[in-house]
Amino acid sequence: MITLRLESNPFYLLKAKFLFLLFFIAISNTFANQPSVARSFIETSLQMVKVSGIAPTVISRNLFFTSAAMYDAWAFYQEDHRPFLLGQSLKNYTNDFDLSYKIPDSLITEAMINEAISYAAYRILVQKHIEISGKRRSIDIIDSTFTALGYDIGYTSTNYKNGRGAALGNYIAESYIAYGATDGSFEEADYEDFSFQPVNGSYNLNSSGNKNLEFKNRWQPIMPNDYIKKKGVDSTLSVWNLRIADVEDAFLTPQWANVTPFALTSADTSYVLKDGEKHLVYFDPGKPPQLDFEKDSISSEEYKWNFLLVALWSSLLDPNNSKMMDISPAVRGNVLEVPNSLKDYYHIEGSSANKGHSINPATNLPYKKNLVNEADYRRVIAEFWVDGINTYGPPGHWFSMLNEVSDHPEFEKKWEGKGAVLSPLEWDIKSYFALGGALHDAAIASWGVKVAYDYIRPISAIRYMASQGQCTDKSLANYHPDGMPLMKGKIEVISVEDSLAKVDARNIGKIKIYAWRGPDYIEDLKNDIAGVGWILAENWWPYQRYSFVTPPFSGYVSGHSCFSFAGATVLEKITGNIYFPGGIAEFTAKKNEFLLFENGPSEDVTLQWATYRDAATETCLSRIWGGIHPPCDDMMGRVVGEKVGNKAFEKVNEYFKN
Repeated sequence: MITLRLESNPFYLLKAKFLFLLFFIAISNTFANQPSVARSFIETSLQMVKVSGIAPTVISRNLFFTSAAMYDAWAFYQEDHRPFLLGQSLKNYTNDFDLSYKIPDSLITEAMINEAISYAAYRILVQKHIEISGKRRSIDIIDSTFTALGYDIGYTSTNYKNGRGAALGNYIAESYIAYGATDGSFEEADYEDFSFQPVNGSYNLNSSGNKNLEFKNRWQPIMPNDYIKKKGVDSTLSVWNLRIADVEDAFLTPQWANVTPFALTSADTSYVLKDGEKHLVYFDPGKPPQLDFEKDSISSEEYKWNFLLVALWSSLLDPNNSKMMDISPAVRGNVLEVPNSLKDYYHIEGSSANKGHSINPATNLPYKKNLVNEADYRRVIAEFWVDGINTYGPPGHWFSMLNEVSDHPEFEKKWEGKGAVLSPLEWDIKSYFALGGALHDAAIASWGVKVAYDYIRPISAIRYMASQGQCTDKSLANYHPDGMPLMKGKIEVISVEDSLAKVDARNIGKIKIYAWRGPDYIEDLKNDIAGVGWILAENWWPYQRYSFVTPPFSGYVSGHSCFSFAGATVLEKITGNIYFPGGIAEFTAKKNEFLLFENGPSEDVTLQWATYRDAATETCLSRIWGGIHPPCDDMMGRVVGEKVGNKAFEKVNEYFKN
């Protein structure tokens, strides 16, 4: 048998070299596609959020602190990147880091950089979670990530001049923790600020109507406890969730406008006078519609239109009485400007302005149709974007979306879509820093507006108007200017022959509305659907789980809208493209599995977005479908969010061009 040596046969020699090259490329790609340590800690922080039950404001701040600290740890080893906190003065805090201290390039290793980033992120995340209710649940998660990377939890030195990345990381974390004690968040008091007192008394969710609402334009705390006791424990929740449901009538983090921002400046501020006090606001969107016919009938009509649209949209949430619709990017999305006219953008029939995209720019082909049940689509987006309990929260959702963009095989990690391809670590460090800064500022800006205008939520406004009667026919005994306008087939007066009158004769003369029927019609969460029908308008429900029916803070502006437009703006800027990689992003909600508080969807529903803004727009609309915000909350939330995103991107680039 003749054995040919590879080097004696040109063909086999060429083949061997080719196979070695393929092996080298495969190994290189494997290492290149390994998640960076920055990615590991952001994903870990998102998992910690899911089991912690912390406020959206706190989530955004935690993500920003973690992202900024990782950036500082990485930037220390770079020649051309300015640190954010190290050796800097930020409002009430000055950091004493010795900026003259450098490590020679010849001694810097990848392991050293990763170690500094890891210790900084670990110490911050532990400190942010150690005192909250979910401390052991969340601390176990971060401990597992840290030790799996081979690091020593017991190493606590902050002497960064010893040359160890761990010591630098510990010092950076210590600095951010000290800075956090001065930034106005009241972290040392568990973020609690009781200086804000609601002007309206708490509303018992087990009640009908809201006739005694004193200030009809102001926020009203909602107390679900009695209804939860009547209905029973929400089986989709964990034991620790139930303690969060047992809330007090406090406005969540009302101090947030005074938290030190990332990119917002005094030039962006103004003050709103409320109850004799000045309240700091960034990008003041102005007062929302007010219900006061004696002073302003036009604003009063806008108030009613906004909240009634929310109620009437809920009549379109029954999959058994719904048609099919195309939700592909061909017909949905491509709304380039934020809406500036409410009634031109939102329609009582449940539609909103969409231009659609003629082709997918990545393939130069038209988008394929995506036909789904209309009601299923609306129910799914209300749940997908809710970002409430046991989720990443609104800020975390956009971090998760950024990670999916970064993982796409067609995506090139080029800053602003230009120049050289960045390493996974550099891309993650910079993109997290940019997005974290934007979402931190989005929380500050939106909460400032929420506190300054203290605006009512749909459940309070709709039940109040219903309990006042109707405002259409002055000849009827149930006329009241604050009542609901009658609309045949949608909002009517209960007559003697009405089925609701037969249930209880006291309902005669009250207002009924054709809407989602609410949790009273759901016994089995896995199999029942509430459906839509005629209900007492004074008993109207948002399309939410009954244990968390509406957030514990005011509505205007929508935090979801602000977070989403800030996030989408940053993703557009850092990728240099308005489109998702490949021209499309998707999520599939599985049949009879995805929805949590009623059965559904009736078929698989695949959500699709061509652009980041398309996804953000759907987020905004989902809050109307979910009964949480009227259009005025959404529209101005988008305006503020877009401004915040642009400011954050401009600011972050200053650090990259030292």
